[in-house]
Amino acid sequence: MNTRILTTLAVGGLLAATAACGAQSLDGGDSDAAASAPAVTLDQAPAEEKAADVINAITPDGDLAAKAPASLKSGGLKVVSSIGYPPMELFASDGKTPIGFDPALARAIARKLGVTVTITDEEFNSQIPGVLTGRYDFVISSMTDNPERQGQVTFVDYVQAGAGMLVKTGNPAGITGPKDLCGKTVSVVDNGSSMELAESYDADCKKDGKPAMDILKFPGDTEAMLQVGNGRAQATITDYVVAAYKSADPKLAMEAITLEGTAAPWGIGMKPDNAQLIDSVKGALDSLIKSGEYGKLLKAWNLDALAVESAVVNGGK
Repeated sequence: MNTRILTTLAVGGLLAATAACGAQSLDGGDSDAAASAPAVTLDQAPAEEKAADVINAITPDGDLAAKAPASLKSGGLKVVSSIGYPPMELFASDGKTPIGFDPALARAIARKLGVTVTITDEEFNSQIPGVLTGRYDFVISSMTDNPERQGQVTFVDYVQAGAGMLVKTGNPAGITGPKDLCGKTVSVVDNGSSMELAESYDADCKKDGKPAMDILKFPGDTEAMLQVGNGRAQATITDYVVAAYKSADPKLAMEAITLEGTAAPWGIGMKPDNAQLIDSVKGALDSLIKSGEYGKLLKAWNLDALAVESAVVNGGK
């Protein structure tokens, strides 16, 4: 069950629930009006969230909260992610509550803006369409910020991460880098950055006169990883943080390999014409970075190496 704490946000205009109806903001020193304004409840993080204490201690930034879109104040922040990509996104033990760094940051942004948040699990290929149709306010799902996706959404970049591979323990296929993938079967998430990387490696194999790769595409990372475990693929390409997390589980009997030169920004994707929301999310992330709360969220999930120094819009090249 989602527990909430009650926080009264005494900020000019923030608590004016009638603002969407054209009423004036409460910044004129009217203490009676301020006292009668409705309170705002802020979601508490799930108990199994490693950064729960950090999230629950975050209080709204008055200026940012006052400037947040009216739809967020009335209906909360609606977030979409693809759960099943630990440590970035995973389910708690109840099998339905999202935890991990991406949900943690979404909750932190919501609290910084003084609004509630709902996080919905969707298949990767459905996320951007869901944002563009207005079903969700933003997507945060380990999504690489690149020029192609910038043609659909505007990103606020929140981490910098590279790619990696998972192979069976002992690396029986002798894979140490991209050139070793020629003639091998490789599994990837369909329509993700790992697929693009695999296709570029395959093109290099063909250009060098080497055997082509057999690329197996799946809806999610878990399905792609299983192909290595069952021997159908010799490697799976994924984000290195995920590969490192998986390789730490002895039951999976896999090891992680870094793919050099692949670091790129991951972004929070929003509709390009929703300038107010983009500014609010960028401002909230910058505020979290400056306060040190962002760094604590990363540290809770052992992801310190992914930190960015500021929130950048469409930094992917």
